[in-house]
Amino acid sequence: MDITTVADDLVVIHDGLDVRRYDALAPDTAHDLDGVTVRTLARPDGELLCRFATVNDVHFGEIEAGRIDDLREGPIRRADPGATPYPEVMNRAAAAEMAAIDPAAVIVKGDLSVDGKPVEWEAFEACYRDPFGDRLHVVRGNHDAYRHQAEYAGDQRIELPGAIVALLDTAIPGATTGTIANEQIDWLDELCADADRPVFVMGHHQQWIGGGHDAKRSDDYFGLHPDASDALDALATRQPGIVAYAAGHTHRHRVRPMARSGVASIEIGCTKDFPGTWAEYRVYEGGIMQVVHRMSTPEALAWSESCRGLYSDFGIDYETYALGTLAERCFNLSLR
Repeated sequence: MDITTVADDLVVIHDGLDVRRYDALAPDTAHDLDGVTVRTLARPDGELLCRFATVNDVHFGEIEAGRIDDLREGPIRRADPGATPYPEVMNRAAAAEMAAIDPAAVIVKGDLSVDGKPVEWEAFEACYRDPFGDRLHVVRGNHDAYRHQAEYAGDQRIELPGAIVALLDTAIPGATTGTIANEQIDWLDELCADADRPVFVMGHHQQWIGGGHDAKRSDDYFGLHPDASDALDALATRQPGIVAYAAGHTHRHRVRPMARSGVASIEIGCTKDFPGTWAEYRVYEGGIMQVVHRMSTPEALAWSESCRGLYSDFGIDYETYALGTLAERCFNLSLR
């Protein structure tokens, strides 16, 4: 049983394929929900100004979940013969759930495809552009640029009620790792200096912070190069309008403070397998709430449940790794 989602007014519990949803709850209160005690998040001060949503690592075109390169270890999960491809199952569910909150924007943080093929991007566009139109904002990930493609490239300024999202293109064409170039740091610096509201920075690659398994400083680091990561941290130190940096790429939920600024560096799990999530942001006058949701259509849950054991042949506890803790999925970001 997983307490998957907690907001100021909402709790969702998943028990296998069973979904228990509790709405209209009082904020910052311990609730006894059919024998499970859960405390709702405190509600940031002031008026709710907008909601927006994000997904990442949606991987249209993928046919095998859990494969690492050409290795045979797994387990490797595939859709049943004749069944709808699992990226379509998962992303249709995500799009429908996001549409239900009427988001001011939907931001896709890279890896739209598995190989950057036009047919994969066409499937992505059909799933997300049709329901969201000009509210959809997209940046590429490493899977979209392995063959030096330029579609979905470039940084974007997205102005929303109560916040500005600075969406960075962190992809290095032909590479798995990512970076932020000096000119991008300059662009973001100018954006922050000009901003009249909090700035939420987003990109595909997670930040190198150091410590633990990420202690080694190397340009082979799986996410943002350490120098680029430090430059982002230094920028956040001198620009107090930055409230967080959020990324995908790792297929996990995690949040850590940047080393110097202390600003939250967030990772959001993938949409296409376990636990199969999207993130909602509620922008208040006094802060921003992150609420991670697990897609809960029967088809999406059946697929994501079957993926809990991915990578177990490599000794990886993917279930714990990907889901993270509740506190790493659902929390409040204070304004600085």
